[in-house]
Amino acid sequence: MRPVPRRLGHGEEATLVEHLDELRHRLFIILGALLAGVVVAFAFHGHILHWLNAPLPDWIGKPLTLSVSEPFMTSLWVSVYAGLLIAMPVIMWQVWAFFVPAFEENHARSLAWYTLLATLLLVAGVFFGYFVALPAAVHFLTNYDHAYYNVQIRARDYYSFATMVMVAMAIVFELPIFVLALVRMGILSTTTLRRNRRLGYFIVAIIGVLLPGIDPITTMIETVPLIILYELTIWLCVITERRSARAAEVASIGEG
Repeated sequence: MRPVPRRLGHGEEATLVEHLDELRHRLFIILGALLAGVVVAFAFHGHILHWLNAPLPDWIGKPLTLSVSEPFMTSLWVSVYAGLLIAMPVIMWQVWAFFVPAFEENHARSLAWYTLLATLLLVAGVFFGYFVALPAAVHFLTNYDHAYYNVQIRARDYYSFATMVMVAMAIVFELPIFVLALVRMGILSTTTLRRNRRLGYFIVAIIGVLLPGIDPITTMIETVPLIILYELTIWLCVITERRSARAAEVASIGEG
C-alpha cells in the first residue's frame, strides 16, 4: 500500500513530483469529504426538503414535479448542494494546508485564522440567506399580482432559486476576507478605504445588483449586508495593520 505523502514544512523545497503527489492526496480527501457529505445529505434529504419548503406560503402547498424522474433527480441535486456545503470546511482547510508551506510560519498562522474566519462567514451567509433573504424574496415574488395568477411552484426551479439565494449570501459574507487579502498584499490600505467610502459604497451597490437575484427585495437584502460588512472590514483592516506594525517593530528591536 502506497504511503501517504508527507506534509511539507515552511519554506521547504520539494520536487514537482512531491508537489503533485501531495496535491493528488488532498484532492482525494476533498472528493472523499464531498462524497461523504452527499451521502449524509441524501440520507436526510427529506428534512432538507422540509426546511427548504418552509418559506413557501401555506396556500401554495408542496412544489410540483412534472416528470417521472424529476422527484429523484431533484432530491439528488439538493443532496449534492447540501453535501458541498457540509464538505466546505474540509475543502477550505485542505486548500490552506496545501499552500501554507509557501508562507513564513507567522504568516501561516494568520492564514489559518483567515481560513477559519472564511468558513464561519460562509456558514453565517448561508444562515442569513435561509432565515432572512429567502423568506423575504419568496413572500414578495409569490404574492406579486397574486390575484391575477394561479401560482404553482415547480420543485426543480424553486430549489435552484433557493440555492442561488443562499450561495449569493455566502459570497456576500466573504467580502471581509477579500478586502483583508487586498490589504495584506498592499493593493489597498485602510487610509484608502476610509477616504473613499462613497466610492466603496457605489462599488458595493454594483456588486449587490450583479449578485444572483431577480427581484428588488433580494437585491436590497444582498446589498445591505455588503455595506455593513464593508464598514466592519475597514475596522478589521485597521486592527490587522496595527498588529502587523507592532510585530514588525518588535522584530526590528529583537534584531537590533
